[in-house]
Amino acid sequence: MASAIVLIDGNNFYASCEAVLDPGVIGRPLVVLSNNDGCIVSRSAEARALGIPMGAPYFQVQRQLQQQQVIVRSSNYGLYADMSQRLMATLEPWVEELEVYSIDEAFGRLRRPPAQAAARDRLGTPRATEPQGQDPEGQNPEGQGLAGPDLTAWGQALRQRVRRDLGLPVAIGIAPTKVLAKLANRIAKQHPQYRQQGVFDLAAVADPDPWLEAVAIEEVWGIGRQLSRWCRLRGIANARQLRDMPPGELRRRCGVVGLRLQLELRGSSCLPLVEATPAKQETCVSRSFSTPITTRAELREAVATYLSRAAEKLRRQQQLASAITVFVRSSPFDGTVFYSNAATVVLPLASQDTAVLLKAALPLTDQLFRPHKPLRKAGVLLQGLQPQSLLQHHLLAPLSSEEQARREALLAAVDGLNRRFGSGTLQWAACGLSPAWTMRRSRLSRAATTRLSDVPVVRA
Repeated sequence: MASAIVLIDGNNFYASCEAVLDPGVIGRPLVVLSNNDGCIVSRSAEARALGIPMGAPYFQVQRQLQQQQVIVRSSNYGLYADMSQRLMATLEPWVEELEVYSIDEAFGRLRRPPAQAAARDRLGTPRATEPQGQDPEGQNPEGQGLAGPDLTAWGQALRQRVRRDLGLPVAIGIAPTKVLAKLANRIAKQHPQYRQQGVFDLAAVADPDPWLEAVAIEEVWGIGRQLSRWCRLRGIANARQLRDMPPGELRRRCGVVGLRLQLELRGSSCLPLVEATPAKQETCVSRSFSTPITTRAELREAVATYLSRAAEKLRRQQQLASAITVFVRSSPFDGTVFYSNAATVVLPLASQDTAVLLKAALPLTDQLFRPHKPLRKAGVLLQGLQPQSLLQHHLLAPLSSEEQARREALLAAVDGLNRRFGSGTLQWAACGLSPAWTMRRSRLSRAATTRLSDVPVVRA
């Protein structure tokens, strides 16, 4: 029985999450801003229809948004992360394997009905001419793919379940491979015939060539700017031409990676699903400041705040860090000489203890701070990560098992309280109480799924 790869992608994910908690924005244009309310990073379908550009700086389009009565929200990352976890938990029972690809995307594998097993072979067979009797959409006159019943009904049932349980709209692309599933998902989102139902099964159409020809080379998953330019110079303008080009020429330019991409377009699966997330090699936390930092004390507070968040991530990942890098930079647009610098310290004993990491990293701020150099961004990078179960003790840095157990219990209690009552419920004194440089989010929505105080109260 042939397998099918599905790509489930949340439509306008950030904007859709905002609409889940505030039904008053449904059907109205809405945009979500990036850190410090800088640029537009998500748009609702209504905002797209108004021609609001993605990535536009907010200050440039602020008047336009006001004139068009567009709702503006700051990024609510806690809400989006929680909704993402709920989405993936909802998808898992519907597929045999699930790979969480990003915050709003997941690949899945399931078995295809036997009548469609031949579809995979057909995808890899280039057609010189269009079959007789086929309509422009790649279907036969009866409106059914030559492979027989497809998985559209399954996809529509999944969409309805996600919509009912979470209130999120999703698009589903179905194909024999990951690359083709990406293309199918794009068709399900953008093509007028399938946009309403939100599901497209590429392996069920009579002839996939018209669909591949409609996908520009720049839109193929895995094709970057340089490779797309190289393809254009050789007359390769769409996905079908890339699929049918001589493999030797592609291999000379891209190696095995290019051949895998071509085989994926031909229907041969070369990119397996990754169910287990690989262990991270580094963990970074960095932010731009809402106002420039001009004092050493403010820089210490910022570094302490970012380091405590990075340590929380380490404990959640069950890892230890053996080195810390702190970096800072000024703004290249404020008219002063640009300043950027970094400093690293190696720990004698790998740790995930916030106090240990703070003691090692805070002295680095004295090396990095420069008077009369307003800083716009800082961050910490935890390096040399290793599993917490493989701690190699240091002869000159003894740590008794009793002391280690006490520290672990303390940190577990702090993390537990912050998870239950909200981030920042307990924090280290070095982070400061109400610093002025914290990220600006003046249009932040409620976090009703993760914070008890934000849960709406209905009085009947």
